[in-house]
Amino acid sequence: MDIPWEDVRLFLAVAETGSLSGAARKLRIGQPTVSRRLAALEYSLGAALFRRSVDGASLTSAGERLLVPAKKMAEWAGEVGRAVDSSDRSPRGLVRITASPYLSFDFLAPFAAWLAGKHPGLRLEVLSSVQYLDLNRGEADLALRGKAPSQEGLKQVLALEFENAVCVSKSLAAKLPRKPSLSDLPWIAWSPPFDLLPPNPQLEELIPGFTPAFTSDNYLVQLAAAEAGIGAMVMARFRHRFSRPTSLVPLSIDLGPFQRSTLHLVCAKSALDIPRVRRVSELLVSELEKTGVSKAS
Repeated sequence: MDIPWEDVRLFLAVAETGSLSGAARKLRIGQPTVSRRLAALEYSLGAALFRRSVDGASLTSAGERLLVPAKKMAEWAGEVGRAVDSSDRSPRGLVRITASPYLSFDFLAPFAAWLAGKHPGLRLEVLSSVQYLDLNRGEADLALRGKAPSQEGLKQVLALEFENAVCVSKSLAAKLPRKPSLSDLPWIAWSPPFDLLPPNPQLEELIPGFTPAFTSDNYLVQLAAAEAGIGAMVMARFRHRFSRPTSLVPLSIDLGPFQRSTLHLVCAKSALDIPRVRRVSELLVSELEKTGVSKAS
């Protein structure tokens, strides 16, 4: 039986988000459409792929058997798309970059403005996410990540080492001891469902009984809280020519093993065969190498 790719894509979206509503958001279609198309797929296969409940949708045994080949099909669909795009020899069009909310806000947004002025044929779509998108599947063309790629088919274009710093508002800095310790500070950190993201685990390791003074699931809200003087944030000392003025000041505090971090520019290997992706990648490397210490990739 031939199953159309769009049906496989829908099945995979439900399986990976755990609900029909989550799949609808991911695919940018209505939930009734997801329900209708999934019912039609299950009817054609003669088997239920999911068990529906108030908690979402979980895979049946038939769905489990379909999951691995569906993931492989998604990767090959991404490869096919890149093969088609590589036939366009001019570096023009849309390039999608995924990065953390911090990098998206602080670096990629102003970089996109500079790119539009210098290279008007190129356009950026910045996908701000704390979760990694699947580059092999073509969910993005390029990624700025805190971890080196381990998935087969991915390539590390650049690794850049930089320092981290503890930053506070000037008003809060004036209230602190002359030489504050990590435990002296009121901290701003991630709230659920992102509470396992850095710097939460690192601060928990460094500070006994770590309890943040303020939490949010949104980076810009955290930044606003820090600027208002609620607490301290761990921030990358990632100064670039697009850096905006800030009212926050760094404290002289040692973060121990977390004093330095590495940023990785990653893509699917075949993505660099696409002229527009390769050109944006080259421009990003040129900008990023000015900001930190490049490591061999």
